[in-house]
Amino acid sequence: MPNDLVVLRPQGLYCPAGDFYIDPWRPVERAVLTHAHSDHARRGSAHYLAHADSAGTLRNRLGADITLQTLAYGEAVTHQGVTVSLHPAGHVLGSAQVRIEHAGQVWVASGDYKLEDDGTCPPFEPVRCHTFITESTFGLPIYRWPAQPVLFADINAWWAANAAAGKASVLYAYAFGKAQRLLHGVDSSIGPIVVHGAVEPLNAVYRAAGVPLPPTHRVTDPQLTKADLRRALVLAPPSAAGTPWLKRFGEHSDAFASGWMLVRGARRRRGVDRGFVMSDHADWPGLQKAIGATGAERIIVTHGSTDVMVRWLCEQGLDAQVFATEYGGDDLDDNPSTAAEEPASAPTSEAAP
Repeated sequence: MPNDLVVLRPQGLYCPAGDFYIDPWRPVERAVLTHAHSDHARRGSAHYLAHADSAGTLRNRLGADITLQTLAYGEAVTHQGVTVSLHPAGHVLGSAQVRIEHAGQVWVASGDYKLEDDGTCPPFEPVRCHTFITESTFGLPIYRWPAQPVLFADINAWWAANAAAGKASVLYAYAFGKAQRLLHGVDSSIGPIVVHGAVEPLNAVYRAAGVPLPPTHRVTDPQLTKADLRRALVLAPPSAAGTPWLKRFGEHSDAFASGWMLVRGARRRRGVDRGFVMSDHADWPGLQKAIGATGAERIIVTHGSTDVMVRWLCEQGLDAQVFATEYGGDDLDDNPSTAAEEPASAPTSEAAP
């Protein structure tokens, strides 16, 4: 529509009135970022705006010398008559929904989000608006996540059983977000926790933001004995599977933490012993609840199961459409149906040994 606050351009989601982009996938003059996952935060833009808790990760991934302005949640700035503020998305540390207001219109671009409070970032906050831009990564009725206490009871029992048998527990999870959520939730009294080189720098960012995480070790830590390694929980990105790095743990049991583990056959395709259903994205009931809480009459769906979500929204009497975006790359590390073990655009820190 001619007066839309956000339109789709080859570079990404563009706000004509404010002359800035939200999570652009091409370099632009001004970029407002919802979070620091590599499919939403790309290199090369002249100016960035993001939440303060994203600063450490963004500088690590996009360059220490980027021009970055940060805001607290709820803090507003005005640019060319457009008021912009950031609000909690509950996805990962620093993740934010972008609220823009101009000429009586209020739009919210959610980025990626989930509703359950995981303790590692402020929980999702519904923001009232006229138009809501939502993800739909897991936008199918089959996707319904277990409650956190159930999830972590299952993970702790698996780890404890392996430790009692003298086997390390290797748990594959995305290095930014999921790994820290696992650290925050597991029972660290079971044994030592060893993390891959892709995970530890991100742990430091979370700790600096005040998120409590248990002590972690690198596999080369001289304090660790062979007996320690045989009862350890090992957190690593999926790209570590089958690498020489794993040989240091000897016989081990492995598992994968992902929302995709709910799909029949996903664990088999990954070739792991266990699959834990865990996602930093909203499940089907979460998407419905979040969309309803905005009060928006118009919904734009950006990625995931877009056709199913748009059809369901239209059945509810809402005006729904799709923006074809390049988002979803952070899920390639999780999705067992992808050929690659990690996104081609992943930062080098993701694959560090």
